[in-house]
Amino acid sequence: MEKQKRSSFSGKLGFVLAAAGSAVGLGNIWRFPYLAAEYGGGIFLLTYLVLAVTFGFTLLIAEIGIGRKTGLSVAGAFTKLNRKFKFLGYFEALVPIIILPYYCVIGGWVTKYMVTFLTGQGVTAASDGFFGAFVGNASEPLLWFSIYLGITAIVVLLGVEKGIEKVSKVMMPVLIALSIFIAVYAMMQPGAIEGVKYYLLPDFTKFSHKTVLAAMGQLFYSMSLAMGIMITYGSYMKKDVNIESSVRQIEIFDTGIAILAGLMIIPAVFIFSGPEGIGAGPSLMFVTLPKVFESMFAGEIIGGLFFVLVLFAALTSSISLMETIVSIFMDLFKTSRTKTCVAVLILSVILGIPSSLGNGPWAHITIFGMAFLDFFDFISNSVMMPVAALITCIFIGYVVKPKTIIEEVETNGAFKSKNLFIVTIKYIAPICIILILLTSILSVLGYMNL
Repeated sequence: MEKQKRSSFSGKLGFVLAAAGSAVGLGNIWRFPYLAAEYGGGIFLLTYLVLAVTFGFTLLIAEIGIGRKTGLSVAGAFTKLNRKFKFLGYFEALVPIIILPYYCVIGGWVTKYMVTFLTGQGVTAASDGFFGAFVGNASEPLLWFSIYLGITAIVVLLGVEKGIEKVSKVMMPVLIALSIFIAVYAMMQPGAIEGVKYYLLPDFTKFSHKTVLAAMGQLFYSMSLAMGIMITYGSYMKKDVNIESSVRQIEIFDTGIAILAGLMIIPAVFIFSGPEGIGAGPSLMFVTLPKVFESMFAGEIIGGLFFVLVLFAALTSSISLMETIVSIFMDLFKTSRTKTCVAVLILSVILGIPSSLGNGPWAHITIFGMAFLDFFDFISNSVMMPVAALITCIFIGYVVKPKTIIEEVETNGAFKSKNLFIVTIKYIAPICIILILLTSILSVLGYMNL
């Protein structure tokens, strides 16, 4: 009876666009370009592509397969397959609960910048100290955080088909069109060709184990892996939709937008500040890029369009994060969507306040030397998600066996990459994830100067 009452996407297009929208977020537009710049440009891009079609493909297949087979959110899905792994469902359910509040804080920053550019104040946004003064304020970041979170909640409140699917069908095409337009515009600027070469042409002398580990870590962040989202969306997927081809299409959307993001940002920054500028890291979007837009012809318009694009990308991901939490709570407590959305909204506001104030009035409070937002990002992305993914690989590979997922995938057609899935889920993915975890632990020890 539960499966009949459960919400669902109208078909393959709705599922793919919603799942791709979840995958396409700040990880693609913000994080991917600065990691590519930091870890060798073209060689990072090549490494990421190889990992995406193997490592990422396997984990996406596993999570979507679990969701559709059980028809439940992550909290109940693992329990249904094997009661001894009930803990894994609850552990993974904590990930979106931690991520959503701080993600919406950053979403609020994006909203602020979009409005600033669209109201003709791009020069102000490019001035020295603008970003620091903004995030250092107590009230204004909280206001924009609340507005952004409210927009996310409204879409989730409307439901799977009428809210998430409809919004994704509008936002994703617009996002793709804006990405192509801005990327082409950036590449046409005088001197951009050097940045394009750096980004697209692999330099194998810059390849190292750090390149591989950075690309693997980005896969988790970018493809919404190990945070319950794909299991939840899989539970909304109809049985007549082919999982394997859907995953390939999700990967094309996700990776395509990431590549376009690099073409939007790296050549433009390369022109403005040379190779040093593209290594600006997380500050690239809010500090460096506004200065780049200021220096470009029609930069204020391009800047406004860029932040509209980033807002759309961020929203498709925060919607999926909130929907995952709502789905989990609805499954656990049997409450209505409206009541659950309100509860999740209140919880997210409470949990988001430290991340917002942690760059201002609460900046003196740190955890292991990290500000609240940085700590929540580290503990969720660098620790909890790899741990959840590792246990999921062990669960699929050695407990319920790969055939459990293979049978679900083959419900409506042959599983062409079956052998790749088996080898990766049992052997390759666990080794890769352990390496990510070790790197994360070493990094935090270095952060603490131990």
